[in-house]
Amino acid sequence: MAEAGQHPLHAPTAGQIETLALEALGRLPAPFHEHLANIVLFVEEFADAQTLKDLEIDDPFGLTGLYRGRLVGDPVQTGDPPPSVHLFRRPLLDEWVETGIPLDLLITHVVVHEIGHHFGLSDLDMHVLEDMVAP
Repeated sequence: MAEAGQHPLHAPTAGQIETLALEALGRLPAPFHEHLANIVLFVEEFADAQTLKDLEIDDPFGLTGLYRGRLVGDPVQTGDPPPSVHLFRRPLLDEWVETGIPLDLLITHVVVHEIGHHFGLSDLDMHVLEDMVAP
């Protein structure tokens, strides 16, 4: 990626977005870490058609991230897939370009929001947590 203040010559790859997401997860306060060990992180180009339909989203650029799984403390059922956070690369890149928000801040925002669902946090709690882990 480019140095601060410079624009990259190429759009960040899924691997680069994953690295930024893992860095954001690593900045979460210690009490969160023990509940994140089993979360799987996916970086995909877009959400699949069924997910968009289920969420009643018409524009595939309208979804930047998604949490799938049970809340911390809910009983796990046999056969449950592990909880997962999905980041959608193309919508993230569009939002990055449209807003001018630094990509690391945007990724942190989306990751904290999705992890917040795992913990059952309110929007206000998510904003406080996001401020705590901003790069």
